[in-house]
Amino acid sequence: MSAAHAHRDLYIGIAATVLAAFVLAGMDTIAKFLMRSLPTEQVVWARFFFHLLLVGAIFARRGNWSFVRTRHPVLQTVRGATLVGVTLSLYSAIRNGSLAEATAIVFFAPVLVTVLSGPMLGERVRHWHWLAVFLGFAGVLVIVRPGFREHDSALWLACVAAVSLALYFVLTRRLRGLDSERTTLFHTTLGGSVLLSILAGLSWQAPTAAEWAVLVGIGALGAGGHLLLVRAFHLAPASTLAPFLNAQLVAAAIYSAVFFNDVLDLPFLAGTALIVGAGLWVSQRDRRALHRPAP
Repeated sequence: MSAAHAHRDLYIGIAATVLAAFVLAGMDTIAKFLMRSLPTEQVVWARFFFHLLLVGAIFARRGNWSFVRTRHPVLQTVRGATLVGVTLSLYSAIRNGSLAEATAIVFFAPVLVTVLSGPMLGERVRHWHWLAVFLGFAGVLVIVRPGFREHDSALWLACVAAVSLALYFVLTRRLRGLDSERTTLFHTTLGGSVLLSILAGLSWQAPTAAEWAVLVGIGALGAGGHLLLVRAFHLAPASTLAPFLNAQLVAAAIYSAVFFNDVLDLPFLAGTALIVGAGLWVSQRDRRALHRPAP
């Protein structure tokens, strides 16, 4: 590949990552509006079910159904269940709380992954990983300010979402090389759709025609955002794209301020800076350790 093509792919990958961040934050924003009239479980069900239909249709358009078969059904099912936990917790948090604050707390997950990778994957946990966890959790506490504000419970639900997302990332790493990316992406939404069909059925409320259209749109935005990320990471190195994933925090903050009149106060900005800074710092230290010559 020529240098010109490599640079073009790099810029396209970065643009796709930023676009995906705004698309996914937009999906969460629309979901928050929709949860004013529909149960949370029903909105999350649409997020998974219509995502599944769209991804399945795209993958099967050439008649190749190999993505349906998995060699690790239990691991795929557990991974899908953790993502259900992420989305249910996050949407329960943003139903009554701030979208920007909940999103910032969920971004603590990548820092947690570095610690969970030790007992669950056998990877070495270094001292800077623990320091990053401490800094990131300090950022969470600055945002939540337990006991000093309303909607504490909503923000603690965002903490549950962060832990669930960290488990999801670890299980994703476990599946690397065991199943194809298409198989993993398909089964993530398949397992979630089955589980959420049961949960949503317990509190089902008949949507209007307009609400059905929005429910389909939520699933389409979810699928579109994830497909953009898959494309981005195909074109550019993960280490290059990782900082641009934080664009979702920027998007969530903009949407919160514009659509919900949320005030982005100093504690939110300081806590977000600690969480993002911890993630970027540990990523940089890991890259330096990886490229350091062995003694």
